[in-house]
Amino acid sequence: MRAARAARAVRAVRAVRAVRRAGPPLVVLAVVIGIWYAVTYLALAPRRRFLLPPPHEVVTDGFGDWTTFHETLVALGATAKVALVGLAIAAALGMVFAVLMSQAGWIERSFYPWAVALQTIPILAIVPLIGFWLGYGFWSRTVVCVLVALFPIITNTLFGLQSTDAGQHDLFTLRQAGRWARLVYLEVPSALPAVFTGLRISAGLSVIGAIVGDFFFRQGQRGLGSLIDDYTQRLQSAPLFAAIMVSALFGLALFWLFGLAARLAIGSWHTPRRRS
Repeated sequence: MRAARAARAVRAVRAVRAVRRAGPPLVVLAVVIGIWYAVTYLALAPRRRFLLPPPHEVVTDGFGDWTTFHETLVALGATAKVALVGLAIAAALGMVFAVLMSQAGWIERSFYPWAVALQTIPILAIVPLIGFWLGYGFWSRTVVCVLVALFPIITNTLFGLQSTDAGQHDLFTLRQAGRWARLVYLEVPSALPAVFTGLRISAGLSVIGAIVGDFFFRQGQRGLGSLIDDYTQRLQSAPLFAAIMVSALFGLALFWLFGLAARLAIGSWHTPRRRS
């Protein structure tokens, strides 16, 4: 009997936790959908409802119609390929530069200002130049993703490497640890929470970069950006909203995957402060 009561108590606790986690986002979603319906049917005249079609039309025309939905899925595949390749390149470059800057102050002083400058340049201003230099296909879109996603990885990785506990550094100094041992066994493990934070930020930015590249570079397989542009020109608002939702869900999926990877990699020893 005690085992049965304990099992029921555990299930009850898990159910309460699930409700606490899923309840607030679902309430917000319900409020947004309600406002959406109110704006569509109360604020817009019938002849202007194409500007904001009701949610059920987005579902039926954007997801329920197989031809349109298949077209969106194919475009999602092209965008996902660009976003993932760009994110992988940005992650590799960002971590390498961050490690180099953490090991030598003159490298940080030499390169970090240019990383900041690269982040402040409007990406739309240099997209035409990228097209002139690399063409208008896959690699031009990938470069846009790298430029958009690179800076958060550099800054978060560098912050994590430079935020290692001073007492731990003193311990490694007492053990006469070399620079390589200090980096591998102390600084990199301590920086992992910040590294995964940068990856989660850059994951969403890489999707944005892929879609921006699709708007400008039309050669090769068509992605979500060019599909959204086509729907806009044809005034197909329901498929347009569906494509936007698919791109947002893809970004959320990448964000969640890196969050899961962070919990698997550092969850056993890194516990963030939680509110009471």
